[in-house]
Amino acid sequence: MTEGDQNSRQPARGATSDRRPIAARSTGWARAFAGRLVRSRISPNQISVASIGFAAIGAGAMLTNHPAGLIAAALMIQARLLCNLFDGMVAVEGGRQSSLGVLYNEFPDRIADSLLLVAAGYACGMPGWGWSAALFAALTAYVRAFGASLGNGHDFRGPMAKQHRMAVLTAGCVLQALLPVRGGILGIALIVISIGAAITCGTRTHALVRVLRQRTAP
Repeated sequence: MTEGDQNSRQPARGATSDRRPIAARSTGWARAFAGRLVRSRISPNQISVASIGFAAIGAGAMLTNHPAGLIAAALMIQARLLCNLFDGMVAVEGGRQSSLGVLYNEFPDRIADSLLLVAAGYACGMPGWGWSAALFAALTAYVRAFGASLGNGHDFRGPMAKQHRMAVLTAGCVLQALLPVRGGILGIALIVISIGAAITCGTRTHALVRVLRQRTAP
């Protein structure tokens, strides 16, 4: 393989081969719980689907626009993220990968994102921003997956990747529950997510363009 071939196969800076970098993956509690899931024979795909259930419960709780409902929604968002953590750990570290794993790794995430972000928009009386956040969240994933399909690895850079979107939404729910100003904080969270996700689409696309240009450079 020539040096030019090697460069053409290099992933975009900030990209990884397949897995999102998650610090919690290496912690003792996560490894212990993942081990329990492996021994229980629960499949990674079932854990992925469970994330949709938690997101749906969180969306319903958010729509109550009641402080208790908003706190419950924040907890469900975190439960959804734990599913995203453990499905990969059970699949990879637990040796339970399947031929359909790549589908279950992506599709439930898109559904869960949309449920939570659109519900947040209606909960705070700003449905347009909810739909906008959901759209840009899906586009960030599309750019990442498209880049990977070209052999560039998965680019998980932010500033508003999935974990960042869910952190902002969680904080918005909790603060809205503690400071119940109509629309207010939850609406601001959605605006931040929408703009940040749009910027993320730009940063990932720019990195992909740079790599593709390197491939065709003489």
